[in-house]
Amino acid sequence: MKLSAIIVNQDMCKPLRNSLSALQKAAHGLDMEIVVVDNASGDQSITVVQDEFPEVNLMVNEKDLGFSQSVNHAIEKVSGEYVLIMHPSIINSEETLGKVLQFMDLHPHAGGLAVRMLDAEGHFIPESKKGMPAAWINFFRFTGLARLFSKSRLFSPHYEAGWVEEFENTETDVLNGCFMLLRKSALNVTGLFDERFPVYGYDIDLSYRMRLGGFRNYYFAKTFVIQQQVAQPSKVSWRHLRNFYGAMFTFAAKYLLKMPELRLKAMPRWSSSAV
Repeated sequence: MKLSAIIVNQDMCKPLRNSLSALQKAAHGLDMEIVVVDNASGDQSITVVQDEFPEVNLMVNEKDLGFSQSVNHAIEKVSGEYVLIMHPSIINSEETLGKVLQFMDLHPHAGGLAVRMLDAEGHFIPESKKGMPAAWINFFRFTGLARLFSKSRLFSPHYEAGWVEEFENTETDVLNGCFMLLRKSALNVTGLFDERFPVYGYDIDLSYRMRLGGFRNYYFAKTFVIQQQVAQPSKVSWRHLRNFYGAMFTFAAKYLLKMPELRLKAMPRWSSSAV
């Protein structure tokens, strides 16, 4: 199989419906499978997938396992040469999948790829090409971790001035987790997502390990996806603060203090249905 697309969803029924509709159109003629992992949604997400998208493989978590654990379990079950990790807010253009797969086929050294993202009004989203929040950039400057991310020039004055154009393909350090196309053979070398980053930082960590594994990451500008406007989690809640800033310190401990890999407990059993 050429491509396996994985969407981890939680309470995003309407955006997910739009995303799956566009994804199926973009997948026309491709040898491809689509997997939706539902993280204990309380809305109608599960019913919508079952009733409106019966060809989609649905995996249901009875409790919220976080992104990394959920997507890892899905990756272990899929068979695609490439794995596309997509946020349920993303809408593909009809040409997106064909173009990104062609680029990856022509660049065997590429471990992963992100694309140009537009908002619902057609405006360019700068995070498409950097994939790292400003708070992380400042934290990495302060801790000295900036030295790990030289290629993307995230930490130089050139970045603030716009070091790469919106429509220019470029090698980059950090792939944006909203649309992340990964080579499955590269994942076999680097390992899957680190489950110590359940909500934030998983994309930064995996992108860095891709480089450590000898692969290159790319920002691909010759196609686009649209990110639907969705409600953002409160940035003043304890859960957000714990996950967001906790991920920073976990990253620092992992690469500055050489924190050993944790022995993870066995994953809880999933209730899954392929419909």
